[in-house]
Amino acid sequence: MNKVRVWDLPTRVFHWSLVLCFVGLVVTGEIGDGAMVWHFRLGYTVLSLLLFRLVWGFVGGHWSRFSAFVVGPLTILRYVQGQGTPRQSVGHNPLGSLSVLALLVFALLQVAAGLFSDDEIATSGPLVKMASSTWVSYATYYHTKIGKVVLIVLVQLHIAAMIFYRVRRNENLVLPMLQGDKEVAEPFENARDDAKSRTIALVVFGLCASLVTALVQWAG
Repeated sequence: MNKVRVWDLPTRVFHWSLVLCFVGLVVTGEIGDGAMVWHFRLGYTVLSLLLFRLVWGFVGGHWSRFSAFVVGPLTILRYVQGQGTPRQSVGHNPLGSLSVLALLVFALLQVAAGLFSDDEIATSGPLVKMASSTWVSYATYYHTKIGKVVLIVLVQLHIAAMIFYRVRRNENLVLPMLQGDKEVAEPFENARDDAKSRTIALVVFGLCASLVTALVQWAG
């Protein structure tokens, strides 16, 4: 067996930070009232994380880049039919890539809708005053009734897939996301994960967080 650094530290921090924020958003959203202050703070954090992940998908470690796991429908079909290659199972496999992309897309939609949402009681998104009442109504409905449910279902499917791989294929997908390394049958390139790349990641996230902060302050 060969040990490969699959997930660099920035990718792992992003992943688990997103998990914690997701839990916090669900809890604060259900509590409402005073907890909504934290709901918005967590939402801004998620937006910063998602923007970081989009950038990191082009400049991050090899296996974290979109080019390493985003494939076409024929490749996904062949993988489902058992015709996948060993390389395709190092990072996100072709089927898992759909889950990752779906989570990223719908998480972005959910946050975007939240920026324009208004409960008409005590809380409203920072961009509400810049949109028409019709758009705000649509955004609010999507954020509270549709997007939340879609994300919960996607997360449940994500967890179910991890359990399936652990039980049926004896493959632990959680451990590599914790420690970064994965045992594989063939030697593959390691993802870059040194002090320089981590510093770059910190700068990128700082810029993303600053952009989100500037947007919120400008809207306010």
